[in-house]
Amino acid sequence: MLGILSLALLCSLFATPFALAEQGENRAADDTLHLPATLPPGLTWETNTSDAPFASPQAKRGGRFRDFITTFPLTLRLVGPDSNGSFANYMRANNLSLVGIHPNTLNPIPELATHWAFGDDGHSIFFRLDPDARWSDGTPVTADDFVFALEFMRSPHILAPWYNNYFTEVIREVVKYDDHTLGVLGAVAKPRDEMLFEYSLSPVPRQFHKLDENWVRDYNWAIEPNTGPYIIDSIRKGKYIEFRRKADWWANDKRFFKHRYNPDFIRVKLIRDINIAYQYFRKGELDSFPLIMPRLWHKKAQGDIYDKGYVGKIKFYNDVPQPISGLFLNEDAPPLDDINVRHALAHALNIDKVINTVLRGDYERLETAHVGYGDYTNPTIRARRFDIAKASQLLEASGWTEFGSDGIRRKNNRRLEIRVTYYNSGHNDRLVVLAQEARKAGIDLQLRLLDPSAAFKQILENNHQAAWMGWSGGGLSPRYWQFYHSDNAHKPQTNNVTNTDNPVIDAKIDAYRKATAKEERVRLAHELEQLVHDQGSFIPTFMVPYTREAFWRWLKLPEHYGTRTSDRLFDPLGGSGGLFWIDDEEKQRIETLKADGKPLEPLMILDKRWPEAP
Repeated sequence: MLGILSLALLCSLFATPFALAEQGENRAADDTLHLPATLPPGLTWETNTSDAPFASPQAKRGGRFRDFITTFPLTLRLVGPDSNGSFANYMRANNLSLVGIHPNTLNPIPELATHWAFGDDGHSIFFRLDPDARWSDGTPVTADDFVFALEFMRSPHILAPWYNNYFTEVIREVVKYDDHTLGVLGAVAKPRDEMLFEYSLSPVPRQFHKLDENWVRDYNWAIEPNTGPYIIDSIRKGKYIEFRRKADWWANDKRFFKHRYNPDFIRVKLIRDINIAYQYFRKGELDSFPLIMPRLWHKKAQGDIYDKGYVGKIKFYNDVPQPISGLFLNEDAPPLDDINVRHALAHALNIDKVINTVLRGDYERLETAHVGYGDYTNPTIRARRFDIAKASQLLEASGWTEFGSDGIRRKNNRRLEIRVTYYNSGHNDRLVVLAQEARKAGIDLQLRLLDPSAAFKQILENNHQAAWMGWSGGGLSPRYWQFYHSDNAHKPQTNNVTNTDNPVIDAKIDAYRKATAKEERVRLAHELEQLVHDQGSFIPTFMVPYTREAFWRWLKLPEHYGTRTSDRLFDPLGGSGGLFWIDDEEKQRIETLKADGKPLEPLMILDKRWPEAP
C-alpha cells in the first residue's frame, strides 16, 4: 500500500533479489537427503550471457543523490530486533545474492555466482563463485562465507526466529567443495526456476562477526562489510545516513552491473513528514520525489518549477507483482474472531468511493492478495464490494442487533468498534472516508495513526485489531506459508499477522510447497487464494500498475527510462535500480536558468511499453 514511499512493512529475505521469501518449511520435507561430500560428476553448468544489459552506456559517474526516509533506523543490523524498518531496504539492496533476476526477461543472471547447476534430486543446486568478488574490506568472497551464513542465521544469539526457522527448515545444508564452489540443499523439491531463487542466498562475512550473547548489542550500529557498490560513509543519528560509492568495486565492469549505481554518494535524510519532504524537493534539496499518491500528483506537483521545465514528471507503467495492500484483521482479537464480522466489515468498506473521490480514479481495485503472478493469479476472485444490506445481514446473524444512541451496533453491552492501526498520515483522508461509510453499517472504525516503528512493533507483537498496511510483492509465485499457516499463528514476530489458523488452508499450503510441477502448483495456488478469500482475514484495497515520480532535470534516465520490473525509476540500488545518473553540467545550467527566471520546455513523460499497461 505504501509502495514507493518505502514505508511498507517488509519481510524480504536478505538472500532473495526482490521477492518476499517464505519462512519455514512443512514438516513433510525429506530429512534423509544430504548434499554429496564431493562435487557430483557430470553437472550441467549454466549461466546467462545472452540477455541484454539494461543500463545506459551514456551514464556518467559522480555527484550526490539526495533521498529521504520518514523514520530513522533503530539499528544497522539486517537481522534481529528492530531490523525491519524502511532503511533496511537500502542495506539489503546493497548486498548481492548468488544469482539475480533480469528485470526484463525474468531469467536468472550472475551476481556473486558466475554459473549454477542443478542436482538430480530436485533439492540441490551448485554454484561457482566469481573469483573477483570482494567484501568492502577487501577480503575475497569464498564458499566459507556461505557456510558461515547458515551458521549465523541459525544462531540463537541473533534473536531472529524468522531467520532461525528459514535457515533450518528451508535451507537445509550448505557445503563447500572448494573456495569458489558450493552446494545448497533445499527442504523440498521445486520447479527449477523457483528453486534457483528460493534456495539462493547471500554470504555473511565470517571475519566480521563474533557470535555470542552480546551480538545484538555489540553490532547494533556496526557497519558490516558488504558485496554491493556502496558502503556507509557517515551517520548523524536522527539526521541522515550517507553511502559512498566504492571506486574500485569488484563488479564495476560485469555485464549486468556496468554503467549502474552512478552517484558517488547517496545521502538518505530523515524527514518525518511527507509534506515537509516535498518542500525540500521544491527547493532543490532532494533530487526526486515519489508522486504515487493522487493528492501529490494532482495538487502538489504543479507551479513554476514544472511550468518552467526545471522539474520533469514521469508516469511509467511496469509489470510487477502487486503489493499485498489492504486491511489485515487479527482473528485473535474479538470481534474479528467471528467470520461474519470479518465479512461484514469487508462489505462495509466503500473502497470504490475512496478510489473515485480521494484517489481521483488513479488507483485500481485489488481483487485478491496475489495479483501480477501470471498463471498463479486466480482471475475468478472478486473482492467483496460495499453493500450495507449484506453487512447488516451478517452482523445480525452474529447477534449484533442492538444500536446505541450514537448509531453503533451493540452486543452484550459491547460496542462494535474496531481499532485500525496505520502509520502513514498521507492515508488519513482515505481512512476517514472508510470510517464514515462503515458507520452506515453500525461499525465504529477507530483510526490510530502511529509512528512506523511503533506500528510495526504493535503489529508484530499481535497487539493490533486491524492493520492498514502493505507487504512488498515479488518473486515468481505467491507465498502462503508465512502469512496463513497455523505454524505462524498466535505467536509474535511472524508474518501471520492475521493469526489465521485453518487446518484446510494448512493442508493446501503443505501440498503447494511439496508440489514440483507447475500445473499442480498453479491449481493449488488458485484453491488457496479462494480459501484465503473465504477466510476473510485480509481485505484487499488498491493496486497501482505504475510508478509516478518528479525529478530535477539534472537527473538522467536511460532511453527506455526503466525496466519491466522498475517500481521506482530513481531507486539508487537494487536488482532493477541504479540506472539513473547526475549530470553536473546540466545541474549548473538549470540552477542558472532558475536564478535568472528563464524557462525550459515543460517535461511530462508517459510510458506504457509494458504489456499490462492499459
